Amino acid sequence: MFDDIRPFRDSEVPAIVKKLVNEPALQQSIASYVLPKLHRFVPGLSRLMVKSYLTWRLKSIHSVDDFQTEVAKYLHRLIKQSTDGFSFDGLAKLDMSKPTLFISNHRDIALDPALVNLALYKSGVSTVEIAIGDNLLSKPWVSDLMRLNKSFIVKRSAKSKREMLTNSKNLSGYIHHTLTDNQQNIWIAQREGRAKDGLDKTNAALISMLLLNKPKTQSISEYIKELNIVPVSISYEFDPCDHHKAIELATIEETGTYEKDTHEDLNSITQGLLGYKGRIHIEFGDALHGEFEDSKAIAAEIDRQIIGNYRLYDSNIAAKARLTKAEITSECEEHSMLETLSERMHDLTEAQQKWLLTMYANPALAKESVE
Repeated sequence: MFDDIRPFRDSEVPAIVKKLVNEPALQQSIASYVLPKLHRFVPGLSRLMVKSYLTWRLKSIHSVDDFQTEVAKYLHRLIKQSTDGFSFDGLAKLDMSKPTLFISNHRDIALDPALVNLALYKSGVSTVEIAIGDNLLSKPWVSDLMRLNKSFIVKRSAKSKREMLTNSKNLSGYIHHTLTDNQQNIWIAQREGRAKDGLDKTNAALISMLLLNKPKTQSISEYIKELNIVPVSISYEFDPCDHHKAIELATIEETGTYEKDTHEDLNSITQGLLGYKGRIHIEFGDALHGEFEDSKAIAAEIDRQIIGNYRLYDSNIAAKARLTKAEITSECEEHSMLETLSERMHDLTEAQQKWLLTMYANPALAKESVE
């Protein structure tokens, strides 16, 4: 059931791990980042070294939990090396004995769900199954790697409206089945694609998709309560991809379009993982148990919680002050932060600089509207 989109099961893990270890494209991808000079001059040797390392490192991986334990070790090191601290709050007030559908804002392709997972892992709570678009799975080994890490596939490449509806109904059924029958937590972003401009807005179409599986005899509010939706706010002090996002947004503003390079999504994943992020905070909101008339009302409540629980940093406050030409206060280290932001965009055009400031300022501007 749902075999075309579900994550791998424990019984499938050993074969998938063996397949990944022997995948030349994965070896090459890792070697190019870990051993760049050796890979440039002696690519065959660099791939062999990566294969030997993976064989040794993954020899004890026999289940999904084994793999995620290994991922957790990597995340701990990653946070130590690329952040000034990771914190989370709000889990204690939730009833985590009931499977939960976490819906969060979306800034980083891989790190957003990974950090939610880490918060759950540290709290002794079962990790989530992760919704990931098939647009990011152009290579079979990437799909294998994601599904090994409890990811399920959201099919977005359908051409006809009928196929799109069929895929949406199947996805809606899978999410309900996973929560109620398999008793698994789920993470999904509040909309397709990252909020590159810093505006965290839930797409009502996402909620409509969730409701496609609702029995006609059940009210919307009852079904939403059954899904146990919890909004999640993920706040980054700095975005490692801000420079490129600013260029993309300025290009779209100027020309109306933007063409991605072949490996752009993979490069964004790498930059997001390895780049400096400052401080990171995750705030878990309250489960949606109110009365709702339609998907727009549900989306509005998710937005209210995500924006309201978003933790602002000096990067947000300083960017807002510079963008709105407001007076700089002395309450925060805004002056030095303005210098930091200036350094991050020193080689950008005026239009690109405006977009970089905008992506940092928008969470602060949005927060004003809900307070």
